[in-house]
Amino acid sequence: MGENASLNLSATADLIAMGGPVMLVLAAMSVLGLAIILLKLWQFSVSGIWRRGGVEEALQNWQDGRQGDAQARLEGHDHPVAEAVRVAMAGLRAGAEEHRVREEAARVAASRLAALRNYFRPLEVIGSLSPLLGLLGTVLGMIEAFQAMESAGSQVDAALLSGGIWEALLTTAAGLTVAIPAVAALNWLERGVERLHEDMQDALTRVFTGAAGATPAAAGGENAETTAAHAH
Repeated sequence: MGENASLNLSATADLIAMGGPVMLVLAAMSVLGLAIILLKLWQFSVSGIWRRGGVEEALQNWQDGRQGDAQARLEGHDHPVAEAVRVAMAGLRAGAEEHRVREEAARVAASRLAALRNYFRPLEVIGSLSPLLGLLGTVLGMIEAFQAMESAGSQVDAALLSGGIWEALLTTAAGLTVAIPAVAALNWLERGVERLHEDMQDALTRVFTGAAGATPAAAGGENAETTAAHAH
């Protein structure tokens, strides 16, 4: 097992050496890209963006007029949508002006989304630059191969030409190998942030419309249940 791993590493090192400096750059970019992808997966998992963190239940309570219960459901949740909704609910219950509450909730939401978008740009650069670097390496390798043919004159060896060509093509293959996972991961991560943004907009809209609808019912007490109890 250890011997096979050693052989694989040796073969990889030989391929990188054949590709020249461009292969070294691509190898460094692949390591950086993998590190960014793993970091973003960890960040998304910790933030829990694939979970709603009790937001739906809180919104239902809020729209039913149980504002205290709604806010309590979101306490302790670090989900980006839950945080923005909690800020909006707290501001409205404190009697702050609605436009100020909207601005603060939008600020919190934008801050969380910006944090989730960190390192997207380097991943985009890796995805777009890797194929170009691979093509550059191939062109440089082909130039070297044809220079070798010219030097050989009439004694051209077909093996020399074919060997030079396949070594040159290594960088193109390496560039695509680095670029494809980077682009795929970037698109998937961006889509996750876009869906989160959509969820935030929907949830905050429901908070403000729910507060407007609950105001008359809550005029005699903290929530609709208290008002109904007094009516009886």
